[in-house]
Amino acid sequence: MTDLMKARYIRFGIVAVLYLIVVIWIGNYWLLLGLGIIFDIYVTKKVNWAFWKRRDRKNSTFIEWLDALIFAVVTVTLINIFLFQNYRIPTGSMEKSLLIGDHLFVSKLAYGPRMPNTPIAFPFTQHTMPIIKGRSWSNLVKWPYKRLKGLGRVENGDAIVFNFPEGDTVALEEQSTSYYEIVRRTARELMQSDSYGSKTTKPLSYYMGQARKEVWNRFTIIYRPVDRRDNYIKRCICIPGDSLVIRNATVYVNRKEVPERPTQQMNYVVATNGTNINPKAFERLGVSRSDQNVISGSAYILPLTRVMASAISKFTNVTELAPLLSKPGEFAPHIFPYSRTYGWNEDNYGPLWVPTKGSTVKLDTSNLCLYDRIIDVYENNDLRVEGKTIYINNKPADSYTFRMNYYFMMGDNRHNSADSRYWGFVPEDHIVGKPKFIWLSVDKEASGLKKIRFKRMFMWIR
Repeated sequence: MTDLMKARYIRFGIVAVLYLIVVIWIGNYWLLLGLGIIFDIYVTKKVNWAFWKRRDRKNSTFIEWLDALIFAVVTVTLINIFLFQNYRIPTGSMEKSLLIGDHLFVSKLAYGPRMPNTPIAFPFTQHTMPIIKGRSWSNLVKWPYKRLKGLGRVENGDAIVFNFPEGDTVALEEQSTSYYEIVRRTARELMQSDSYGSKTTKPLSYYMGQARKEVWNRFTIIYRPVDRRDNYIKRCICIPGDSLVIRNATVYVNRKEVPERPTQQMNYVVATNGTNINPKAFERLGVSRSDQNVISGSAYILPLTRVMASAISKFTNVTELAPLLSKPGEFAPHIFPYSRTYGWNEDNYGPLWVPTKGSTVKLDTSNLCLYDRIIDVYENNDLRVEGKTIYINNKPADSYTFRMNYYFMMGDNRHNSADSRYWGFVPEDHIVGKPKFIWLSVDKEASGLKKIRFKRMFMWIR
């Protein structure tokens, strides 16, 4: 055997061993057929798998660049699927733990990478094509949910990147709001309109059908599969099997108080003696301009940590400072499960049990609102209610056994976070990964070199 052939077999052996490890990890042994392709690429060279390149003569500079680009796209795509991806913080829902403009290194290995549901897609896009703004994926090939073995599992207190659970249906003209909240909001408006007209108002459920038709007439509605829904980042408050209670903004899990994080924020009302607070003071405290909500000439609503609130309370012109909390029993119609029976709000919530795979819950028309989306959407059953009888897959049901684990997420910026309090549970198949550190942080309110928050670069996320 010539030295050239020996080198070919050595390269083939190294790549084949690595490929075998990946095949065992994925667990699909049909992929072993790929060993034949690898053997041909490195040893026999019968097929020109890089068909865009000529093997009998030197290629042009354009072809060489094209080859390098294809290699880079394939490599980065595989890295994004199996190892890690970038995520940029778009909103202030996790302040002051994570800031708008933070770019995160999100590990897929932390909880195990998911195989993509829609593997045919334009590279490096979540759901929308650049420039033309069309759909960036194809439904030609669809794979069922499968998560590969990871290095650990989701734990209480973890910051998590996940696909937005209510992002399956989207109103293109108002993507910042959940389609389902748009429908619920429209139904509330129709109900309120009837009450203004001195008509006898009916239950909210009566208006939902009308609202849905109105929303479909006003907006362009599309569907997105799980892996093509918007990515969110929140903190995992409850893992499967936990019970949650929130009382006056204090969180209890399994009857134990969850310690408040130093970076956790809530909204405060700040009143002064009639003079404005110096903008430089806000800047020193880290209160961004977009967070400085003036409700009158001498009063503000500000999202603050405990330390920030303490500092502001000592300002000579501040006469009053108090957290802005909803009252116990005060029903908030935009809070999950959107039922007056429960009467929950952002600051007073629960008790709520978080479903775990294999567990069974008793069902009736009073508690179905807690689990209807799980049964109907996330676990793909046919659910309907006739009178007081619940039908699942056309059979009367008074219980349900869950097929997946679920999680409850909340943002650290408690009064400025659209989280599980607003749209419910996060299914396990929506979990994307765990952010590990900030590799870049850009402040859009600053200018020049001050735009880069150098102190935040390579900061570990807790």
